[in-house]
Amino acid sequence: MELHLIRHGQTDWNEERRVQGQSESQLTALGVEQARSLAQRIADLHLDIVYCSSSLRTRQTAEHLFADRDIAIRYLDSLREIALGPWEGTLYDDLQASDPDSYRHFWEEPHLFAVDGAETFYQLQDRAVAAVHQLADEHPGKRVAVVSHGALIKTVLAHTESLPMSQLWRPPLMHNCAHSVIEFRRDGSRRIVQYADRPHPQED
Repeated sequence: MELHLIRHGQTDWNEERRVQGQSESQLTALGVEQARSLAQRIADLHLDIVYCSSSLRTRQTAEHLFADRDIAIRYLDSLREIALGPWEGTLYDDLQASDPDSYRHFWEEPHLFAVDGAETFYQLQDRAVAAVHQLADEHPGKRVAVVSHGALIKTVLAHTESLPMSQLWRPPLMHNCAHSVIEFRRDGSRRIVQYADRPHPQED
């Protein structure tokens, strides 16, 4: 399987620096433009099927990405962003002031992040990797797109590279509408060939 991982376009909460998690936000005009721009760049890329997080912002992104294609889109709750419970809807600046330790853990030491009512990054990664492996089992030899979220995609890429969770946020940045590609080989190995729009050669 060739897996194309696409982050959603900019949202109103991205612009406000407000925690989204699994709460609903919607694309800004820039977010729509980002999705349409990526649609043009991948216009010649044949896809067999598209899977999409059931969140509004990813559904809106998929609508603009594949507006001119006759392609099936399936929506999965398992592809939603990390659940952040009491943090959701709060401005990041306010969290930094009220809970500096957890804020630091989230952005600098993700392996230590633990907030009551929220997923850990390990739980997110387990959910994300299980979803991706199911797609690989169901679509061998196919080219599959997944429209999802920044942290979820980062955990899948980190798992593919066998990175420790402490290095989750290392560059490249998972910008809005970033497009990454993982190649699943017949021998069971996987290789990242594109990371957030950049070629990403790896040793075999």
